[in-house]
This record gives sequence, C-alpha cells and structure tokens, in this order.
Amino acid sequence: MARIQLENVTKRFGKVTALDGVSLDIKDKEFFVLFGPAGAGKTTILNCIAGIQLPEEGVVKFDGEVVNLVDAAHRDTAMVFENYALYPQMTVYDNMASPLRSKLYKKDEEFIKKKVHEVAEMMKMENLLERLPSQLSNGQKQRVAMGRALVRSPRVYLMDEPLAHLDAKLRNSMRTELKSIQANFGTTSIYVTHDFMEAMSLGDRIAIVNKGKIVQIGTSDEIYYMPCNEFVAQLMGDPEINIVGGRLEKTGAGYAFSLNDVEGRTYQLPEDKDLFAALDEAGLTDVELGIRPQNVKYSFDPVEDYTKCTVYSYESIGNKSVIVAEIGNLQLRMIAPNGLAVKIDQDIYVKLELDHAIFFNMETKEYVSRYNEAAVKALAAEQEG
Repeated sequence: MARIQLENVTKRFGKVTALDGVSLDIKDKEFFVLFGPAGAGKTTILNCIAGIQLPEEGVVKFDGEVVNLVDAAHRDTAMVFENYALYPQMTVYDNMASPLRSKLYKKDEEFIKKKVHEVAEMMKMENLLERLPSQLSNGQKQRVAMGRALVRSPRVYLMDEPLAHLDAKLRNSMRTELKSIQANFGTTSIYVTHDFMEAMSLGDRIAIVNKGKIVQIGTSDEIYYMPCNEFVAQLMGDPEINIVGGRLEKTGAGYAFSLNDVEGRTYQLPEDKDLFAALDEAGLTDVELGIRPQNVKYSFDPVEDYTKCTVYSYESIGNKSVIVAEIGNLQLRMIAPNGLAVKIDQDIYVKLELDHAIFFNMETKEYVSRYNEAAVKALAAEQEG
C-alpha cells in the first residue's frame, strides 16, 4: 500500500516529449485510472512509476520518499500487461508462483503453494493450475496474469490495458471482479485504459491524459458532468456529446440562445440563477453548448417546439441505437431503441433539452458553466468522500 506522487515529471524519447510536466497525487488504497486516447502518455506514466523508464525532469515518490534512483526490482510494484506476458513453457501454477521464487523474494514452497491456491480460489481458477497458457482462453490468460500479480502483495498494482483483448461480455464481468479484488486487497492500483466505460466504472478518481499532459483530475461524475473543456466532454461519452454553436442574447433577467447552423432557431434558456450569473461574469456572446445524446428528444411526427431535421444515419450499438439527424451544417446524435424502422433522409423532429446543457467558450473551448452546477459539485464531493 502506498501513496504515489509525480511532481513535474517530464520524459522524452529523442525529440518527442512523451510526458510534459506531469503531476499526480494518488492516495493510498485508491483505484486511480489514467484515461485518454492512444499515444497520450498513459503507459509512460506507469513505466516511470514502475522504474522501467526514468524521467529527465521531476520526481516520483512512494509515501513521500523519492524513488527516482531506486531500480524497478526494488520499488515493490506488480504490473499486469495488455499482452498477459505469461511464460509459455510453465503451467498456470508455476506462472503464478514465479514472482515468489525470484531472487528478490525467495519464498519457501509451502508458502508459495498456500498463496497460489488462495489467489486461485479467489479468482475461481483452481481447475486451471496444471494447464499451460496455450490451453487457455484469453479470459483465462488474463486471470492468470492478474493472479500472478496478486500473489505478491506489492505496494502498488500497475495495470496497462489488461482487458483490451477480451470480448465485451467478459470485459464487463472482469471489471466487476477487478473492483472487488482491489477492495478486498486494499492496495493502491493505477489502471490505464482508453475505454470510457472502464474509466467510469473502475476509477475512484480519473486523470484525463492527452499529449503528455494531465488535462483534468476528478471523480467520474465530476469529469462527466463538468468537463474542463470540449476535448474532455467528447472523450467522456459513447456516443460522443453533441457540440452546438450559437449566440447568447440577454432577455431581461435571462438569456436566449440562437443556433448558428439553423437560421431563425432561437431558444429561451430555462432559468438557472447560478448559470446566468456565470454567463454574466464571462461576458460571452459566442458559445458552444455540449448536449449529451440522451438529452436530444425526437419524434417522427411534427411536435410543437421541435425542429424539423432529416435522418443522416441510424446505427445499432449493442443494446441501443444511435440516430444522427441533420439540419443545415449541424448534425445531432440521439439515443434510440433497437429495431426502429428508420430510413435515411426521412423527416425527424428534434428538441434539445437545454436544462442539461454544458456551456463552453467558443474561442478557447474551455468550460464556462452548466445547469444545476451546485448539485453536480455536491454529487462529485459525495462520490469522492
């Protein structure tokens, strides 16, 4: 168990800056997720913590002690890799036992047997102990890789996309199992993923990583409902959030919002004193609204206050479907049930639920405010507590 800190860590590979002044403070026993697109620097952060790679600048600390000069073998971390990294000639038992037989630990065989069987029982794979990796499914290989890490009881677990090669159903069940295992062991865990659902479901807190920088840190609710910019808003959602540009105009004590891409379409914004105060302070005319697909309502028949569009696409994604409607240069994504008789280019009528909108500065793309911000902050604080 350990508190892990990175302070202004920079790592370069030739002329490429992989990490650019990264600072993190990961709490003891926390399940901390590094989330971002491929090539963002997530794995490099793990490698700097593990001691596999050394930063050119900045420090890495375990429980307040600088470990930059401590080699990887003595940092007491356990890594789980995307590719499992099992020894093909060894049985499952011997793969799991291998860390405890290393020169660093040298545990006796009685202790090893007890520990391997204890972890195997917890992970429901006692019947696999005599098999070779070639006799295992991908899901079973991943269990063995995690079991090998768990037998050691290290200070910190480092997991690099461990579920990436599993099918959707198995990924879902393994996510639940991972969270349960981490809670039982109470060990600090740092988990890398580019999967939105993994980040949301696993992390006590999430760090958004992009281009070698930490963009935002917070609970899943805090980042989802109050993204610091449009990049984070688009990353935190599947299907992606709608970004709608327009102009604000004062109307007495409130505001009206006119869509840029739809001539003559103006909405009176629902009242929210805190939001209006934030908009007054920002003094913006041009803004972009983030509206989640589930907050776009639709009808195939004309409805008052709904805007006429045409269907651009209709795609089934698992247990739901996504309709993309088009009007002028604007495309809007919305959630729909599977099995609808939808035709491309047919009429569809949509309404934006503006009382769920997130407001961004059109020029900087930075977060300005949102509806019910105080309630969202309270929810995020409760989640973190």
